[in-house]
Amino acid sequence: MTEQPMVIAIDGPAGSGKSTVAKAVAIRLGLDYLDTGAMYRSVAFAALRGGVDPEDAEVVGNLARNMELDVDASGKITVDGVDATIEIRGPEVTRAVSIVAANPDVRTEMRARQRQWVAKRGGGVMEGRDIGTVVFPDARLKVYLDASPEVRAARRSKEVSDLSYETVATDLARRDALDQNRTHDPLRTAEDAVVIDTSDLSVDQIVDAIMESLS
Repeated sequence: MTEQPMVIAIDGPAGSGKSTVAKAVAIRLGLDYLDTGAMYRSVAFAALRGGVDPEDAEVVGNLARNMELDVDASGKITVDGVDATIEIRGPEVTRAVSIVAANPDVRTEMRARQRQWVAKRGGGVMEGRDIGTVVFPDARLKVYLDASPEVRAARRSKEVSDLSYETVATDLARRDALDQNRTHDPLRTAEDAVVIDTSDLSVDQIVDAIMESLS
């Protein structure tokens, strides 16, 4: 019987601390790390770069299936040979990503690539919005991180200094609504997930809690 790959699934809304925590957990466990949100952002980037309307579901679905996407261990994102590491975090991609991520054809393609990524590495720490509920429902550990809307907006506004707190808070609320109410693979908490409110916790405290849940 083949041993199941060691998958740690970390889900949650934007600004909950997923990326920072997932990277730290990966280091502690000696596993590779994958930001699946960056994959959806890459599709949005490719669409915008090609002059494709993110809401044109069929065209964007075909684009996702045919694009060359590389996410390396350092976090560098290459889309069709172009370094998109910085641009996928920009405001244009951020506005488009929830629309692209709601596309069922895009989700099917990205899920397949995420599973291939794990199969190639024999496991990993993955963060996103549907890892524990859809991509890896049999993950060794499922974690759902959350925080108050105010804390999440404050964290994000520090990351994007060119936008005001109010703008970031409004955008987060919009993304939450889109992610939680989309028809395909909405953001939700897996029944067997460890839920951690990160509002008042340090990264080390969150990682410690996750490691305790593994033991």
